[in-house]
Amino acid sequence: MRLFFIFILLAMLQGCDQPPKPLPDAQLSKELIVVTHNGPNTYYVNGEGQYAGLEYDLVKLFVKELGPEYSVKFLIVDNISQVVPTLTKGKAHFAAADLSITPEREKLVKFSIPYQSVQQKVVYNSSQKSPPKKINDLADKSIAVPAGTSYAERLKNLSQKEPGLKWQQLSNTSADELLEQVAEGNLDYTISDGHLVSMLQNYYPNLEAGMSLGDPESIAWAFPENGQPWIHEKANVFFKRIIKDGTLHSLLDRYYGHTERLNPVDITSFLQRSRNILPQYINTFKQAQELTNVDWRLLAAISYQESHWDRFNTSPTNVRGMMMLTEDTADLLGVNDRLDAKQSILGGARYIVMLKDLIPARIEEPDRTWLALAAYNIGYAHLEDARVLAQRMKLNPDSWADLKKTLPLLNKAEYYSTVKYGFARGGAPVVFVESIRTYHKVLERYEQQHTPLLPNFNLVDSGFNNNFASNK
Repeated sequence: MRLFFIFILLAMLQGCDQPPKPLPDAQLSKELIVVTHNGPNTYYVNGEGQYAGLEYDLVKLFVKELGPEYSVKFLIVDNISQVVPTLTKGKAHFAAADLSITPEREKLVKFSIPYQSVQQKVVYNSSQKSPPKKINDLADKSIAVPAGTSYAERLKNLSQKEPGLKWQQLSNTSADELLEQVAEGNLDYTISDGHLVSMLQNYYPNLEAGMSLGDPESIAWAFPENGQPWIHEKANVFFKRIIKDGTLHSLLDRYYGHTERLNPVDITSFLQRSRNILPQYINTFKQAQELTNVDWRLLAAISYQESHWDRFNTSPTNVRGMMMLTEDTADLLGVNDRLDAKQSILGGARYIVMLKDLIPARIEEPDRTWLALAAYNIGYAHLEDARVLAQRMKLNPDSWADLKKTLPLLNKAEYYSTVKYGFARGGAPVVFVESIRTYHKVLERYEQQHTPLLPNFNLVDSGFNNNFASNK
């Protein structure tokens, strides 16, 4: 028995010395293995329980472009410091992980065409700290960055000129976690990319991006030096195409386009009302979701943008209630009392569904919802005018990112005089939709998703008279 256990031990030790199993040829296996990490810029599960993230969407588009026979498997590592080592060990075909192109990384891997430019910022808590104006202001302060990041690499280079600059590299943390520590007063400063700071400011309005640290950096996919060259070549062709045809612009807008719409005062007020006022209406919003299949947090975000959850809110044009319905829209929806919170919320939810039914079927989410929200604000007819202008300007009439450019043109005579429904205050729906996107993201972070036990989506009348579409 003793000899048997010795034999087993020796076999296990020999197995540990064996080199890692090589990656299969993706052209034969038809499966790409992509390494990434969880994060708001990369790969996560969104409020609807679906995978999302800019890198996730880019990879799915890339694999789709390779052909229907190809699939992808995501290899998720704990943090960004493990991405490049995983790649160099031959465990993935490439990395899509929000990686900056840096001199140190270029010694280990090769990069694709960059798809985004970012600027590192010194981030501080505006309620506790004054903004640092020069590197010397950071001396003797508590500074932390995630290990293995471009932030650590840049601080290392700066410390050669500023010996008083000290910082910590933390292995088991992420950039957004350190931003939270700064917001909570547990850390003096951290370094982060500007677009990530903008996202987190919508949850922590006391976060502030201070001075820039060095020159901007480029984000790209990373490939092993001894990898399969055709994947790298295909990726470069892919990025050239989506940069040229506007697909990349739409994706960047999907994740970052709304992040700077609201100021800290707006967010602070929203968070306060979410604690004090929203609880009394949550059950009604959830009931509306059960009837319409529209996320209750999105409905709550719409209602806040419309009325700040004030059921008695009335505009000078007699638009009233929690969802600010016009008299004509209320009559269409069977809402007898617009100041009744339940009637208003349920009616507004049904109206959103009706508008979504009008949007051409080829338009996918989330653009479909954002276009419907714009129509909720300005009327479906004026939305169609903006789409006509987009076509004339060689933009994509099915993309919210492009309609944000044409909607504001509807208040200029040289444009509104050429479309069917004429003048409209086209800047209003842009502010409306972008604000709702931000409020919705905040609610997704702090409020639980609602899963109805017995959903009933047959109570929404999808038949809708187009003549009412412009009356909201």
